[in-house]
Order: sequence, then C-alpha cells, then structure tokens
Amino acid sequence: MPTPGPLELVIILVIALLILGPGRLPDVGSALGKSIREFRKASSDVQDAVKIDTTPLPATPPAAPAAQAPVAPAAAAPVAAANVVDAPAPPAPVAASSEPTPGTN
Repeated sequence: MPTPGPLELVIILVIALLILGPGRLPDVGSALGKSIREFRKASSDVQDAVKIDTTPLPATPPAAPAAQAPVAPAAAAPVAAANVVDAPAPPAPVAASSEPTPGTN
C-alpha cells in the first residue's frame, strides 16, 4: 500500500476541516496524537515483557565441598501440626434458654 503524498494529505486535511469545522479540528488532532502515543507505549511495554534475556550468566567458581552445609529433610509432623493450628475453631454450642425471646408468645 503506497503512502499518501503531500497532495493527498492536503486533500484529507481540507475534507476533515469541512466535516469537523475549525473549532473541533485541534481537539480531534490532540486526541488522535494521545491515542497514538499510548498505543506505542503499550506496544513497547509488551515487547519489553516478552523480550528474553539471552546474555550468558557470569562464570562462578565452584564452591568447596566443606563449605556446603547438609540439608536436613523436612519432617512431616510439624507440617501437619501447622495445619491444625491454622484450622478454624468449631462454633461454640448454643445453650438452650428457658426465657422466651422477645416478640414471641
């Protein structure tokens, strides 16, 4: 699709001036500029979010075996106890009252 030349742009501007009038043309132009700016910003934000970092990681020297602490396996009992503590308390039983409630006979 060829790009419009200067003559085509002048014709489009004259048609827009006739349709919108001289009072609304600047408002429409500024709104169009803002929307184009927001679209470009959103497009660049999406491109930045999708961009994959392909730089190689820096080489690190291997750690000494004595410097590493042994990792203890996680016990199952403390996890189960933590679940019991986090569980909601059962509702307290309501005692039956011999007094009538107000509004009932």
